[in-house]
Amino acid sequence: MQIDKLRGEQLDQLFDAILSLDNREECYRFFDDIATMSEIHSISQRLQVAKMLTQGNTYSAIEKETKASTATISRVRRCINYGSDGYSMVLERLNVEE
Repeated sequence: MQIDKLRGEQLDQLFDAILSLDNREECYRFFDDIATMSEIHSISQRLQVAKMLTQGNTYSAIEKETKASTATISRVRRCINYGSDGYSMVLERLNVEE
């Protein structure tokens, strides 16, 4: 995993902080303080790209709907195909909840 390079106390604290949030409103408040609008947008855009890729959408459809660059779409595709299965895990859980 790429993130293993960052593994440590600081990252553990960040993940523990995220896991301590109880609801969407708390997420909005925490992420408003901890990240820039651009960072939050980029992360949410990547998740949407992953969702659309797993649904079989084309790059052009994804680019049109999400405004993501083809480089971002390709990067997300690479993570889906060769990554740590994080997108798959989260998207599967979100589908179960819907």
